[in-house]
Amino acid sequence: MKQTVSSRSTKKKALRINLDEKKYGTIVEIGAGQEVARQFFRAGAAAGSIAKTMSAYDMQFSDAIYGVQTGGRYVSKARAKAMMEKEFDLVIERVAKTRSKNSRFFAYAATVAAKSWNRDNECHAWCGVRLQMYPGAAPSDIIVHARMLDKTAEQQQEALGVLGVNIIYGAYYYSDNPRKIIDSLTDNLEPDRLEIDSIEFNGPYFEEIDNLGINLHLIRSWKTRAVMFYSDGSVAVPAEMLYKKNVLAIRGSFRPVTKLNVDMIEQGMHAFRKTADVDDDNTIAIAEISLNDSLGNDHGATESDIIERVQLLTHLGYHVMISDYTRYFSLRAYFRQYTQMQIGIVLGIINIRQIFDHAFYRGIEGGMLEGFGKLFPDNTRLYVYPEKNADDLITADNLTLADDINHLYQHLKANHFICSIDCSDTALLDIYSREIIKSIKNGDNDWQAALPEGVAEMITNNGLFGCQTTS
Repeated sequence: MKQTVSSRSTKKKALRINLDEKKYGTIVEIGAGQEVARQFFRAGAAAGSIAKTMSAYDMQFSDAIYGVQTGGRYVSKARAKAMMEKEFDLVIERVAKTRSKNSRFFAYAATVAAKSWNRDNECHAWCGVRLQMYPGAAPSDIIVHARMLDKTAEQQQEALGVLGVNIIYGAYYYSDNPRKIIDSLTDNLEPDRLEIDSIEFNGPYFEEIDNLGINLHLIRSWKTRAVMFYSDGSVAVPAEMLYKKNVLAIRGSFRPVTKLNVDMIEQGMHAFRKTADVDDDNTIAIAEISLNDSLGNDHGATESDIIERVQLLTHLGYHVMISDYTRYFSLRAYFRQYTQMQIGIVLGIINIRQIFDHAFYRGIEGGMLEGFGKLFPDNTRLYVYPEKNADDLITADNLTLADDINHLYQHLKANHFICSIDCSDTALLDIYSREIIKSIKNGDNDWQAALPEGVAEMITNNGLFGCQTTS
């Protein structure tokens, strides 16, 4: 990932906060030492900014201080929030009356699962700060989920120390520019040490920030390759959403989501359920939108345009993923980081032609064979939706490909890596999102019937995709 390095070092950031007598608070860290606190102490003059540092490693001690959160997980957003809330309240209670009236108090909290001794565990952290943006203000929060990519616990601890300083510094000095806060999260860290896959801004100072939209900046600032949203529109952490789940994904522009898209998902899920150990309770369906075109270039979709698409999908009850992945094997590899269960990908005939095109693998040393080796190593299937060609219906079963690749295609189909799925109504195959967008912008009235229930109303009532609202 591309990352920037600030001209202001971590030590200088920590020292600037330490020397500002208006900023005062606590730092509590569980799971990877007291690395953030150490950065402030090493910078010097820490007594000017730090009231307390603490680690409660024993579970009983930790529960006694911060309570037991739903689910009982210690490295969780709920635990991080409980730590922030508890410590901020203590700062206000104990020193607000004795400190300067100009003070702006804070509480930083981190709960971490770092590299364990002789174990290959998932290494991640929830980090956040609750702070006052001006004296006497109600507090606002920034909370971040980070994956640590370093191989040793010592390296992970170092990275978390830098991240914590960046969070606190950004919260105070870049508070009027949340994108700059995101850009600064990896200041003074080498590339590929941390992945930031979720960020939330809450509280009165950040009430105008759209957390859905601001998370898209994580991708375009190279903090992560993908962000995910639950069907209620809230920001999701991939490791939590996909944990012990079978995953069925469908890629599309969804601009807007149509009845064709819905049928592809439903038909794909119907076929996916026939796979061993796949049922509704352990399976998740995800609508995935790639920011990239087929050549791997960002196609320049605006943040508002993507938000509109996500809102329509979540309105229909779908989980959504936004990524910058171009090739399907990269999408599969992303899911495989978080689940070892079944993976299904629903796609159309046009996509099958694409992935059997040698040009699609330019820049890959092993070409198409390497691509398929990465796409189908284990428990992964493609579910192919039909396409209309004049009066004929093209399916995965009667698709004709070039002679030099047809044997490979037939091998994958015979071994059920590629499966044909049905279309519930061939009239759906005449629906094209690009034509609907044209009709919407032209003010026509011939597009509503092609959309799922409630979607057309959302578009017209909210003026989405250039639709002119009626007064």
